[in-house]
Amino acid sequence: MRLHIQLEDELVAELDRRAGARRRSAFVAALIRQALEDERRWDEIESALGAIADTGHAWDDDPAAWVRAERRADGRRAG
Repeated sequence: MRLHIQLEDELVAELDRRAGARRRSAFVAALIRQALEDERRWDEIESALGAIADTGHAWDDDPAAWVRAERRADGRRAG
């Protein structure tokens, strides 16, 4: 699909330096794909906010002690 966009001359000049005048479309498409993936990831992060309760965890009383106990219980850890 064709899409018409307008860019400042300086932006097009830098685009050409980085991608080459004959590779503009591929470069812009890759950037848009990455930006959309970043946006999707942020949407997922924001939708997960508040999914874990603030209280009622085994670590609430003493988080450092809980971490130490978890580490000692892990047989894969050395020492």
